[in-house]
Amino acid sequence: MDVILLERVAKLGQMGETVTVRDGFARNYLLPQGKALRSNNANRARFETERVHLEARNLERRGEAQQIADKLEGKSFIVVRAAGETGQLYGSVAARDVVAILEAEGFTIGRSQVELTTPIKAIGLHDVTLTLHAEVEVKIGLNVARSADEAERQSKGEDLSSADAIYGVDEDDTRAENAYKGENEFGEEYDEDADYDDAGSEEIAADDVAATPEDETTA
Repeated sequence: MDVILLERVAKLGQMGETVTVRDGFARNYLLPQGKALRSNNANRARFETERVHLEARNLERRGEAQQIADKLEGKSFIVVRAAGETGQLYGSVAARDVVAILEAEGFTIGRSQVELTTPIKAIGLHDVTLTLHAEVEVKIGLNVARSADEAERQSKGEDLSSADAIYGVDEDDTRAENAYKGENEFGEEYDEDADYDDAGSEEIAADDVAATPEDETTA
């Protein structure tokens, strides 16, 4: 379908341009959102008549979008979600969640303005781009964590996507500690401070030697 753009549309064209788009995209988005008109002589004449008004409206909307962008610039929002020890979420964070998070902070954003094609499925620090206007974008941060405490740790650069990181366990130290547990070959608890040498073995061997019986006399 050919349409006349009533404002700049990213990756599509500038205000006043006639472009060809998929019928579904036009019917479901461009036309109902007031971003375009069907291309025909009547609508072309209508556009030229309203052009000054449309340009003024576009400037106003861009200014409003820029004000919101200035307030959001550099902001990070904590998102608490349940997750496993490896950091995988029991669920996800999608565009609708971003809208709800921003609304709770006093910002009204449409779901279509959130550039998040793939939902977030793991804890960590994630950047999300918001298209507030065809000419205004802003990037915000989402600190997705299991708790506010972990979110603070992540903000300081900690990686909490493993049990070691979460509980402060060092795998190498644990292996070293376990190496000294159990019993030695003599059935004794192993002591890492003891000096096990050949002398101990010789002493055991000496204790285990049976006395040699006297030779029997023959009749």
